[in-house]
Parts: sequence; C-alpha cells; structure tokens
Amino acid sequence: MALKVGIVGMRGIGMQHADCHSADELSDLVAVCDLHKDRADEAAEKHKVKVYYTLSDMLDGEPDLDIVDVTTGGLENASWHYDVAVEAVQAGKAVLVEKPLCGDIEEARDLVSLASEMEVYLGCNLNHYFTETAAKAREYIDGGFIGEQVYCLHKMGFNGGEATYGGAGSPRFSAYPYSHMKAFMSHPFSVMRHFCGDVTHVQAFLNRPGFRRSAGELMLSIASIHVKFANDAVGYLISQRGDATYGLGGWWSIEVAGTRGTFCIENCIEKISYWPAAGSPAPEKMEMGEAGGPNVMDTGITDFGATFPRRIHAFMEDVTNGVHIEDLRGSGRDALAALEYTWAAMESYENGGELVRPNPLPPYHGDPFTVD
Repeated sequence: MALKVGIVGMRGIGMQHADCHSADELSDLVAVCDLHKDRADEAAEKHKVKVYYTLSDMLDGEPDLDIVDVTTGGLENASWHYDVAVEAVQAGKAVLVEKPLCGDIEEARDLVSLASEMEVYLGCNLNHYFTETAAKAREYIDGGFIGEQVYCLHKMGFNGGEATYGGAGSPRFSAYPYSHMKAFMSHPFSVMRHFCGDVTHVQAFLNRPGFRRSAGELMLSIASIHVKFANDAVGYLISQRGDATYGLGGWWSIEVAGTRGTFCIENCIEKISYWPAAGSPAPEKMEMGEAGGPNVMDTGITDFGATFPRRIHAFMEDVTNGVHIEDLRGSGRDALAALEYTWAAMESYENGGELVRPNPLPPYHGDPFTVD
C-alpha cells in the first residue's frame, strides 16, 4: 500500500517533489501546505489534493499521514527547515527535508538527535548520488576494482562568468557571506563521503571575484577545500557559483583513484569511466574498452532533474520496507555530516586556512535484529 505524503513549502522545489510523489507508485500524495495561500491553492489544484496553510492544520486534518516532505526555504535557502521538521518529527511522522538539513549547525544536531530519540525516519534530499552512475561507482568500490583509495577530486558548481552575472540578487542569499557554503555544499560533501567515507580533517580557502565585489555582494562564491578521510585518502573539492565555466567533466565531476583503478563521473548522472591500474583486471561485467581502459558507461541522461524521482523513490522504498533507522539512505545523520564539514571549512577560512577537525557525528548503535 502506498504511503500517504504531505508536502510543506510549495515553491519550485516543492512542486518538483510533488510531481515526483504523484508519479511514484509508493507515494500517495494527499495534501500540500504553504503559508502563502496562492501557492498552496495552485499546487492543490494541480495535484487534486487537500490544501492547508499551516503544518499544524495539515497534521490535524490528516491523522493518517505517513510522511511529511519539507521543502521550505528561507534565509540561505534553509532557515525555515528546522521548525517545520521538528514539528513533523514530534508528531511521529517520517520526514524528508530538502538540503541542507538546516541553516544552523546547532539546529541540525538537535533535529538529528530528536529524530533518533523519537525513533522516526529523518531523511534529506541528497539526490546527487542516487544515480545509475553512482551505483556503478559503488560496484567498482565494493567489487575491489578501486583498491585502497588514494585520492578524491570533486568539482561542482554552476557554469558562468562575468558576462552572465545578473547582479547580487535576493538579499536573503547574497547578503550572507556563507550562503553558498550553507545552501550548496551539502551536495559535494555528501557525495565525497558516500564514496570515500568520513572526513577527519578540513582546510579551506574562500573568495569571490571582482564583479561580485563591485556589485556589493558579500557571498563567498568560490571554495577551495582540502580534506583527509578516515581511510587515509586525501581529497580536494572546488566549488564556484557561476564565476567561471568548468572544463572537462562539466559542471559536476568526481574522480576517485585507488591502487587498483580509477573512476570518474561526469555531469553527475550522464557518464562514468573506469581505468584499471597497470596489472589490474577490468571488471568482468564490463565489455567495452580495451585493457587499461577506459571502460565507459554513458546513460544518455543529461537532465539533472532525473535525480529527484530516483532519490525520493529510494526514501519511499526504505520507509515502505521498514529498514532500520540507521540504514536509511540519505539520512539526517548523513546530511549532518555534510554540514559538519561545511562548518569546519568556514572555521578554517576564518582562521587563515588552518586545519580543522569536524565535530564528531552521533554514534551508531546497531540494529538488534541483525547484529549478533
């Protein structure tokens, strides 16, 4: 039986989530909610569902609601996540929150702790690694075709330049120095952690180009971040927000190299290539390419929007299957990890690029039904 879903926050991202739920066999979209009546009414009319203007009213009116999907925005694209998510968690609902999990690290820590105490599902829309290319990369890692990881290079951002700059934009975003970091870095950090594990050390340098300075914009739109992983591999992340045009690999690429081979994903969902290290065999399932690679899988998908239904379906699948809370894919804890690394990067920058150790994550306790 499909799970009953209500969405809070019906701007663009909320409408995108609504489209995903409406098309997913595991979702029964029954309600939408927004403080702005026109937005809520428009979404309700499109999807033929009930309309509410506060979450409290939606919870009262839909007592059988299984899932609350939080797509509110706010300052730095996240300041309205916490209160809504807390209310939904306290009501005992499974909750999916748009990234970043919260706009403040203390709020994020509190939310993850609350969900754990309440024993309810808390997920985050970390949609960048719910792709066919990411699944193939995991096959390479889990199958031993990467070997001991050596380095991870991740490039993510928006193509642009001074000729396409349109001004400082909304003060809810551009007036805050760390808005790019807070609103965006959950994606690249979560992807790096997905492939390479926890980050133990962070060093960062941030900047903004002259055309942003001339416009009076405060946002630090360029991030150069060096990390060390718990597995002793090193990593580098470069992110920028329309300040330049990316070259090879497009707007989103990640390369993970190890002692047995290297993979690179281009444009997030579009293509993955694998190069065996000298003397290492290529995966048996891969028939394309000559010895030494590259073996290439091109999905033919160029629409980044295709990541949203995949990620939302994974959340619905996990909740439907009743997986242990700690096994939830794209969990609140995963999203908190990305924010801890983001806050560590900001601390490093503020202290002249010093090395910072991120705040420890909440411990796992294990599933009593699967752990001997």
